[in-house]
Amino acid sequence: QVQVVESGGGLVQAGGSLRLSCTASGLTFDNYAMGWFRQAPGKEREGVSCISWSGGSTYYADSVEGRFTISRDNAKNTLYLQMNSLKPEDTAMYYCAATPIWRTGAMFSYDYKYWGQGTQVTVSS
Repeated sequence: QVQVVESGGGLVQAGGSLRLSCTASGLTFDNYAMGWFRQAPGKEREGVSCISWSGGSTYYADSVEGRFTISRDNAKNTLYLQMNSLKPEDTAMYYCAATPIWRTGAMFSYDYKYWGQGTQVTVSS
């Protein structure tokens, strides 16, 4: 049984930082590209960042480019999202997900097979 579990969310002031972690079990982690999505109340889910199986390729949404960094440790079956210079508009539930598909320059939620339950990030102004 595949389990995907996020952690690291919380409340932070604008300009601050958080690091999200995601641990996946029950799958061969390095066979999957991994991604972070987020969804704010009343808004559609959006792709934030994703990383290829080996970590050699990454993608960032324009809204987070230069502020967020995605990484993975395949030995630990863990995905990370370092979020710096946080803004109130980054407030959302953040979800980790796994996909066997890699697309260059794009993220589509329908590609992702396994999802976590989410971790809340709240940025105060």
